[in-house]
Amino acid sequence: MIRFLGTLLLLVITVPAAVAQKRPMEIADLYRFQRVADPQISPDGKLVVYQVTKVSLEENKSSTNLWLAATDGKTPPRQLTTTPKSDRHPRWSPDGKQILFESNRGGSMQLWVIALDGGEARQVTHISTGASTGIWSPDGSHIAFVSAVFPEFSEKPFKESDALNKKKLEEAEKSPVKAKVFSRLFYRHWDEYVEDKRQHLFVMSSNAESEPLDVTPGDRDANPTSSTFSAGDDFTFSPSGKYLVFTAVPERDEAWSTNYEICRVPIVGGKIETLTAENKAADNSPRFSPDGKKLAYRVQKKAGYEADKWNILVVDCDSDGGIKSEARNITATHDYSAGEIAWAGDQVLFTADVRGKGEILLADERQKTLGTLALTNGNASSLSVGSNGKLAFSLAMMSHPPEVMVAEKMFPGAAITNVSQANSTLLTQIDLPRPESVNVAVEGAEMQMWILKPPGFDPQKKWPVVYLVHGGPQSAWEDGWSFRWCPELWAAQGYVVAMPNPRGSTGFGQKFVDEIGGDWGGKCYDDLMKGVDYLEKLDYVDKDRIASAGASFGGYMMNWFAVNTPRFKTLITHCSVWNFESMWGTTDELWFDEYDHGGLPWMNPKSYEKFSPHKKAGNLGKFKTPMLIIHNDLDFRCPIGQGHELFSALQRQNVPSRFINFPDEGHWVLKPKNGEYWHKEVFAWLKKYCPPGGR
Repeated sequence: MIRFLGTLLLLVITVPAAVAQKRPMEIADLYRFQRVADPQISPDGKLVVYQVTKVSLEENKSSTNLWLAATDGKTPPRQLTTTPKSDRHPRWSPDGKQILFESNRGGSMQLWVIALDGGEARQVTHISTGASTGIWSPDGSHIAFVSAVFPEFSEKPFKESDALNKKKLEEAEKSPVKAKVFSRLFYRHWDEYVEDKRQHLFVMSSNAESEPLDVTPGDRDANPTSSTFSAGDDFTFSPSGKYLVFTAVPERDEAWSTNYEICRVPIVGGKIETLTAENKAADNSPRFSPDGKKLAYRVQKKAGYEADKWNILVVDCDSDGGIKSEARNITATHDYSAGEIAWAGDQVLFTADVRGKGEILLADERQKTLGTLALTNGNASSLSVGSNGKLAFSLAMMSHPPEVMVAEKMFPGAAITNVSQANSTLLTQIDLPRPESVNVAVEGAEMQMWILKPPGFDPQKKWPVVYLVHGGPQSAWEDGWSFRWCPELWAAQGYVVAMPNPRGSTGFGQKFVDEIGGDWGGKCYDDLMKGVDYLEKLDYVDKDRIASAGASFGGYMMNWFAVNTPRFKTLITHCSVWNFESMWGTTDELWFDEYDHGGLPWMNPKSYEKFSPHKKAGNLGKFKTPMLIIHNDLDFRCPIGQGHELFSALQRQNVPSRFINFPDEGHWVLKPKNGEYWHKEVFAWLKKYCPPGGR
């Protein structure tokens, strides 16, 4: 039985003895750090496999390989695969002798298997549309995976359908005409054109070369198209191995519906059955208990609302995944929204945002109790439980990139060990201060805020501040690490970095989250201004050198600041929202705008107008706050036109402004050289209008 897990976490992941003189973090360090992800503990709990990405800034590329570590931490980890490309998503065979993974080492992304006792990896799939997210059946006899195919061919035998898919792809590649034709919405997502392909689930034998079978044919996605409705693997075999239970995209209106369903289908093909038809909001993440008698999954209750609280429901089931009881809500008594979930014996572990941390919590169905693994600091993710009770997971801090951690046992005082140690040497060289958490009084609530001081901080001097506003808006600044917006790197430039969690932030109760709805420029803006008031009263803050920056919703808030207040020396807005009216018609996921604004633009125009910065564009010329704009051509969430409109309004009113556009990037800037350029431009702009350093 899992109760609580007290830890000496800070001691466990502290790096080896520091060198004589540490230095501030450099831009290049973002790419020197190894990127550890997706730990998977072996069935017997003795080993953990995980992926490590190494980035070459000079070559502008990265490679990802699989590594193995002993869960007792007594022997150094070893590299399992070696490729200049990408080996990822490792999954253990039930007998613990093989690891299934996806790789593009042969060209397209396919599934491969490597034996634990050595030898070369063996390619398992040869499908023209690629294969990803492979998993094993409980007895290891079958493998299931995802492939995005053209649905018009999906009812045909595999050889015929695969040949037709290949022909269509090759014809499009060779054709001098690059026109794209759409017949419905959701034709693009995040940074790529989906067009008319559908993500289907395939099943094949693992024992010999065999043809995969498309078990979800037709014109519907059998895997989430939006990461909002995904939390780890989105499909699983039933305990008997005879069915797949999976998260299906809404059958219709997928661009404006959140009605994701839990479905099941025989692995030999057949009728798809919906298991959660009564709920018109989202259901996802099916997980069977170790004894195969229960099914847990995540559920929301408000249709169309992507930021509704995620609860965990548990039902009794048969070995084929058929439901035998009413669902029980095992997280109803607390106010945290469940993230990833995993069974540990007869209890359910789950991640959740909790006041600026990413905690691991547990729910006991029988006793209706809720406990926590009591992480002292950090942000936990990627839960994986071994049969011996050991837990592997990823843990990051604001001062520490993700590493693989193993909890030895589930009881008070149990040790947690960093078994990957991928960045320990580099961390001995860099001064990465720990953040301070403060609470700011705001109307009707408290706002938590992180304050990160720069290396070499002298409290007797006055320091400039960069006020970072997070995206979402239903998100939070956590004591975690980011390779994109890394607060430690900003602080290393000579700034105090403040990261507020205003209304709409997760981890402070669902009411706090809900209060951003339809009110982007209201309570949230007031909270943020209270945060600035707090900072200005600190003895070490230079109130004449305060800048602000943000992306996505954070970028929106930069634009709202620009038309409402002159108190910032400069603003940096990345992939932002400027015009709610044009945003609705060009973004990919319509449910977000429509729920937040209470309907369609022509049904509720005042809601779209009330907090849209473009309606107050004349104030840009009044306040004349210098603005740096970054917006990218492949950003389909906050499309490029938002940046164009803002830049035109700034330039037309002679406001100091600069527009940086990456034609090959989406909502994020992911290519190493582009990322380096992004940081150099941002820090140069800050230095010009809000000089760094204590005075």
